[in-house]
Amino acid sequence: MRVLVVDDDVFVTMSLKTILESDEKIQVVGIGNNGKEAIKLYEELKPDVLLMDIRMDVMNGLDAAEVIFNYDKKANVLFLTTFSDDEYIIKALHLGARGYLLKQDFESIIPAIKAAYSGQSVFGGQIVSKLPNLMGTSDVQKTQENSHDMFEREFDLTKKEIEVMEQVSLGLNNKEIAANLYLSEGTVRNYISTILEKLQLRDRTQLAIFYLKKM
Repeated sequence: MRVLVVDDDVFVTMSLKTILESDEKIQVVGIGNNGKEAIKLYEELKPDVLLMDIRMDVMNGLDAAEVIFNYDKKANVLFLTTFSDDEYIIKALHLGARGYLLKQDFESIIPAIKAAYSGQSVFGGQIVSKLPNLMGTSDVQKTQENSHDMFEREFDLTKKEIEVMEQVSLGLNNKEIAANLYLSEGTVRNYISTILEKLQLRDRTQLAIFYLKKM
């Protein structure tokens, strides 16, 4: 697996290279120090995964990722940052990032890179706990109606399935969803199983992340 690492702290990039290459399946093919270098190196090296910081001089990671996604919509971009700002998380989700990790969770970096490479979405524990609250931001709310139409059109979800998915994304359990939507818990379980199958997702966390990404 070929990985490109971009961070404005040279010590961090070298440390990440050492950590990643301790796994024999990972090869760090390039190192950059800002967003512009990330774009250039990505186009030259075509890595399997781009591990990138957000706050950097010259060009930040989010702006660089936007350019890269325009160039390669299937890019596996994984953000690794010190900051868990809601604005950053929302933009990362909207861009289509594979994940958003905090640097202090260094022990999860290798598993996260492998998961991103296999097409899974990966968010650190602190980030996952924020996702339900992010559903209440105006940025998400103003696109909700259009997104519901898109879920019906592109993913063949029914209105009720979309309602259930939205409730899951708010962090509610089956009992709470059943009460809110006037359904039985068994019906809710069936809906969730059907939704996961249609979207080819593994679990509720991936479902919540998928929903937020599409909002």
